[in-house]
Amino acid sequence: MNYRHQFHAGNFADVMKHALLVALLRAMQKKEKGFLFLDTHAGRGGYDLATAATGDTLARQPEWPAGVGRLAGGSDLPAAVADYWQLVVEFSARAGGEPNHLPRFYPGSPWFAQRLARPQDRVVLSEKHPDEFLALASEFRAATRVAVLEMDGYTALRATLPPAERRALTLIDPPFEQQDEFARIIGALSDGLKRLAGGVFAVWYPLTARARVDDFFDAVLGLRPPPTLFAELTIAGEDAPMKMKGCGLLVINPPWQFDREAAAALAWLAPVLAQAPGGSQRVTWLVPEAG
Repeated sequence: MNYRHQFHAGNFADVMKHALLVALLRAMQKKEKGFLFLDTHAGRGGYDLATAATGDTLARQPEWPAGVGRLAGGSDLPAAVADYWQLVVEFSARAGGEPNHLPRFYPGSPWFAQRLARPQDRVVLSEKHPDEFLALASEFRAATRVAVLEMDGYTALRATLPPAERRALTLIDPPFEQQDEFARIIGALSDGLKRLAGGVFAVWYPLTARARVDDFFDAVLGLRPPPTLFAELTIAGEDAPMKMKGCGLLVINPPWQFDREAAAALAWLAPVLAQAPGGSQRVTWLVPEAG
């Protein structure tokens, strides 16, 4: 696997994904009973944005200035975005960044989950890339109720669900390097729903070709899933030159009122993160809630 997230850390897709992840975690915690958070493609715990330009195989311009960098000094942030932003600021300060400045360090999804976990919650992080796994294991070596697994994320899903807690939030966030990634996700969702029909499954996906995403949605519908929605953010119109013009998060069994929080967050983020004319956002039910 050649992918490294260092170059992309803190970009618009991370902002969207992590703001909604924080909202999902908070929503799961509205019930007192504990739950399992499973991250199938965890990456590492955090990233140094100062080295993002050289974090990939070739030196390139980092993407965070057009992502998390645009949130600094923002006003009237909706609750989900404000919550996310304060956690980013906290992580950067803890890692050695200067307070009251743009974040120098950016957290990965494992840190958000571990930071928000209550004593009754449990975190399982799966990462198969050896270097990323070592960094992840080192980051959480002293953390309680956190397990770090060196294995394929889809294998981890089968090994972990159903959990003893009988409640789970599973984040499926692969790098989409493989041509069959959507098919693998469908297989994982099918297996996951059989193992835990009431589990919450969140799938991040890139918006590079609408036809591929629509085919993915059709395959999801073929699973006859429980209530399912998707939230999408685009930073440019179809005529823009960039390959990835947006991203989405599909959520099966979304917690109560998550759709409202997601809509408010994306309505604020869309103009802030836009990079060219034609950007948009939407939160739409693929399978509506009953009644």
